[in-house]
Amino acid sequence: MGKIVRSISEDASVVATVFDAKDVVGEIEKIHQPSAVVTAALGRLSIAASLIGIGLKNNDDTVTVRMNGNGPCGTLIAVADSRGNVKSYVGNPVVEIPLNQYGKLDVKGAVGTDGTLTVIKDLGLKEPYTGQIPIVSGEIAEDIAAYFATSEQIPTVCGLGVLVNPDLTVAAAGGYLIQLLPFAPDSVIDIIEENVKKLPSVTKMFSAGMTAEEISLKVLDGLNPNVLDELSAAYKCDCSKDRVERALISMGRDELRSMAEEQENTEVACHFCNKKYNFTSEEILELSKR
Repeated sequence: MGKIVRSISEDASVVATVFDAKDVVGEIEKIHQPSAVVTAALGRLSIAASLIGIGLKNNDDTVTVRMNGNGPCGTLIAVADSRGNVKSYVGNPVVEIPLNQYGKLDVKGAVGTDGTLTVIKDLGLKEPYTGQIPIVSGEIAEDIAAYFATSEQIPTVCGLGVLVNPDLTVAAAGGYLIQLLPFAPDSVIDIIEENVKKLPSVTKMFSAGMTAEEISLKVLDGLNPNVLDELSAAYKCDCSKDRVERALISMGRDELRSMAEEQENTEVACHFCNKKYNFTSEEILELSKR
């Protein structure tokens, strides 16, 4: 399980949310078996979705974060609920590209920069709220901050990181979201800017043994912060046979009838967790009648 901690400044003008996501990104690696750079990219996007999800008000609210920069890994999608539980998938999980100029995994190169970041919030209304911006960096954290500044007018600092071992397992993963409320005075903004400048990278902090709570208080240093809440979050897929049946029905009667004629058994795999669902030709025909 991952751990999410939210802390708030004494004057309630700034909130910091921090996610220790090593276990969650480790599950992503086990399910999707991506190359190292895709583990880093999908891990970062999944962490970001969880951090955004925590800000949703109602239990049934969800957020979908989709990124397509026309890079070799294709489209990345992460879906989180209001408790930070997340599921995700990527178009092409195995991408082998050189390290970037700093000797790090080239997330920007895998994601690409020619495309969009889309955030869809399903708040139980008739239509979901959708915000979309052009990708500004492809490193994901900067793109998330730009989304909040542009689409929601919330000054935001975002840090995301995934450290991958040589054997492709996850050594450390996590992220933070620092958000200023409209009434935040300039003095608070100055303190946050200085704190962020002094922060080591996300993976360095977690690798050094810092907890999510310690990091959340560190980013608000000088503002007399208090912990608001702590949550456990997991990689959680809510797929079911009923949901798969609805997806099949949406393909249309003719398509289902052709499928039933061509093969005795049809196997459908969930994109998010790879769980397999099997249908006989008789079951497919039955679905075509609905």
